[in-house]
This record gives sequence, C-alpha cells and structure tokens, in this order.
Amino acid sequence: MRVRFAPSPTGHLHIGGARTALFNYLLARRNNGTFILRIEDTDEERSTKESAQSIFESMKWLGLNWDEGAMPEGPEKGKDGPYVQSDREALGIYRKYADQLIAEKKAYKCYCVHEKYDEERKQAEHEKQGSRVSKCGCRNLTPEQQAEMEKQGRKPVVRFAMPEEGRTEWDDLVRGHVSFENNLLADFVMLKASGYPTYNFACVIDDHLMSLTHILRGDDHVSNTPLQVQLYKALGWECPIFGHISMILGPDGKRLSKRHGATSIGEYRKNGFLPEAMFNYLALLGWSNSESQQIFRPGELEQKFEVSGCQPSPAVFDTEKLIWMNGEYMRMLSPEKIMEYAMPFIKEAGLDMSKGPALLDLIKLEHEKFHLLTDVPKRLDFFYKDPVYDQEAVEKVFRKPEVPEILKGISELYSGIEMFKAENIEPATRAWAKEHKFKNGQVFHPVRVALSGRTDGPTLFKMIEYIGRSETIKRLSKALEMV
Repeated sequence: MRVRFAPSPTGHLHIGGARTALFNYLLARRNNGTFILRIEDTDEERSTKESAQSIFESMKWLGLNWDEGAMPEGPEKGKDGPYVQSDREALGIYRKYADQLIAEKKAYKCYCVHEKYDEERKQAEHEKQGSRVSKCGCRNLTPEQQAEMEKQGRKPVVRFAMPEEGRTEWDDLVRGHVSFENNLLADFVMLKASGYPTYNFACVIDDHLMSLTHILRGDDHVSNTPLQVQLYKALGWECPIFGHISMILGPDGKRLSKRHGATSIGEYRKNGFLPEAMFNYLALLGWSNSESQQIFRPGELEQKFEVSGCQPSPAVFDTEKLIWMNGEYMRMLSPEKIMEYAMPFIKEAGLDMSKGPALLDLIKLEHEKFHLLTDVPKRLDFFYKDPVYDQEAVEKVFRKPEVPEILKGISELYSGIEMFKAENIEPATRAWAKEHKFKNGQVFHPVRVALSGRTDGPTLFKMIEYIGRSETIKRLSKALEMV
C-alpha cells in the first residue's frame, strides 16, 4: 500500500488537511504501507515557501512522519521524486503526457478566453442542473485554424477531451458506489497558457508515477474524481482505489472556518494543546471503532485504524471536547514533562522564576487542574508576581463587612507562626476562625483572594506555604488597604 498527503502550500496546515494527512498516515501504518508527502504548488500566485515550511512543522509536531517525500531540510526521501510539483514541472514531466494525449486526440489546444468559457459553463450548471455541458469549439479546430489563432498571438491552454457518452463510476472506500454522467462533465484545463499544469492533471500524473495504490482525501474532491478517472483511462493506466472522507463542520452546522475560532494546527499549538491530544481528537473526526473508544495510548490508533470506520456524514468539530481531551492527556503526563512542555509558555508570559517557589512543586500542586499548557502560567503566575485582582472576586468577597477584621487578624496570626508550613498554618487558621466566631469559609475566601486575586486555585494552605510568610503578610496588608 502506498498513500500520500499532497497539500497546496498556500497557507498554514488547517484542521481538514491535518485530518486527511492523519488518516493516510494511519492507513499506511495499519497496513505496513508507505506514507508519502508531496507538495502541490501548482497555484503559482499563492504558493509560498513559508507555507510549505509551516506544513512541514505542523506535521512533524503532530507526529505524522512521512516515509518518502519533500523534506524541510536536506535531500528528499524516496526514489520517485522530485516531490514538489514545481520541480517536476521544470523537468517537463507534465508536458510529455499532455503532448501524448493531444497526439491521440484525447486532449486539445484551446484558444478561447478560458476564464470566460469556464464561467459560462458554471453558470449553465447553476441555472439548469442536469443539463448537458457544452463542449468547447476548439475541440474540432484544424491545424490551419490553430496556426491562425497563434498568429493572432493567442496562447492556448490544453483541455482534456471528456467522453460525451456513458458514465464514470468507481467504488468509493467511504461513500460506496459513485457515478457521474459524462455529458455533465466539462473539458477541464490540463495545462495553463503558461504551460503550468492544473491540479487535476498534475495530480494524476504524479499519483501514477509514484505508484499510489489508495487515494484517501476530503469529499470536496468528489467532483474532481471522475475527471481524474477519465485521465487514467485515457493514459491506459490502472486507477488507484479512491476514498472520500467527510467534511468537517463547526458546532453551528456550517463548514468549519475562522468564525468558529482557530482553524490551523499552528494556532492550536500556540494555544497550548498537546500534539498527542490533537492527534487523538482528529482521528475521531469522521471515524470510530467498534468499541467507541475515545482515548488512545501512543501507537494504539496505528493498530486499530480501519477505513471501514470512516463515516460519510459530516463530522462536527467540538472545541470543548478537544479541551477536555487535552486535559486528559495533561494528566497522563508527569509533572516533569508538563514543566518541559510548558516552559515556552511560561517564558512568553514573562514570569521570573529566579525568586519564588520551585516551579515543579507548583505543577505537582495543580497537576489535576491543567487543561492546556497555557494554563500553567495562568494558574501559577501569582506565585511569581503581584496578584491581579479579579473585579468580580473583589465585589463578591471583599465587600462583606467582616473582611477587614479577618485580613488584619490573619495577618497578625501568620506573623507569629514559627514554622510557616501548611501543616501548621491550617490548624492555626481554623482555630482563629472558631475563636472569633467565623465560619471557615468566611475566613478562607478573603484570604485566598487577597493572596492570589482569584476565588479558585491550589489547596489554600499549601498555596500560603509556597508564597511564604513575608509575601503573604505583604499581600494581606495590601488587600486590607483596598477594603
């Protein structure tokens, strides 16, 4: 089995593309096959090296290591390269097959203003669904007529001569039997006037020359498949097995887009998601196994993935579920590993850890509460800098009439605790509350807000121990001034 992921480098690797790459990766691993990465930069205006680099980085981050293909640095891997279409075009690979099809009357030079022709065709399809698609008049030009066109300075595109009768059919791995009437299929452009190949043409040539056995891709390509099947037939080549996986929708049932939040893998990485969680979650978008398993251990998906588990109905991207899953993976990590992964986010937050408690101790304290790597600095920042008081917490807690007495009394109490440890701080605090006829909550809540600026956080008395006596008293005094 040989499969591929062939992104166009016109932007970052988005969720849909990453899911397609993942399914191909899992299909190859499950069947001891080969996973190939090919860069399809046939969009001359929008393709960039920066986008290609972003795709490389996102795939590496997700753990989608390819066996053959383009590489971010160094030589390509594999014997069927180049694996970048612009490099292949420079070798004349596509022109060779275009000339062959022209010679065999299976393609032709078109001198029309092709944008106008394609617009008219699309409009006709929109206005009259199911109507026969008119073929371009250039299909029957004589050599003399072609020469006259070229004298006028017209640069032709090369169009494929689509059969006008019959049907194009295939058995899809996901959607079952699919059929198109040939008279509804247009003569699509194979080579642009610049000589550069279009997606449908280059894709077929490359897939064949790279010996692809299975093509697993998004269902937005279903309409491309009959065109490609006819190209395979025209060239006398055996078709690979096609499978078209479902589209991904947002929670509102509309196609996933920026209005639903982050859409690229790079954005999720910056937002503090773990690659293991993203890998797991993407696998569940349009696929399930017989056990309805949700969380997979490393290497488990590679063993359990079957194309039969892919569903043709759209998948819904649920950010809340992804966050939940990321939290589950965070809890699987050791505190040491969380510290390692979170360090870039801690540095970005500008926390100076040279003064204050040991970071690892704090991570152990809050381990169960992290959902994202960005939660680490967010939940722990007040240990290393003055707290920022949450206005809602201030209104809810500090406005009670007993708070000044509590803050003053607790400050005095803590000044006299000899060993400032949680096991000493807690009983002393409880005893003070009882002596002064306060409920524990009446004391604990304002002390927590005074020290952290928040109503939630780590275990209170461990938190107080790690903040330290002098800093605790300083913060209690500052809060007392506020109220």
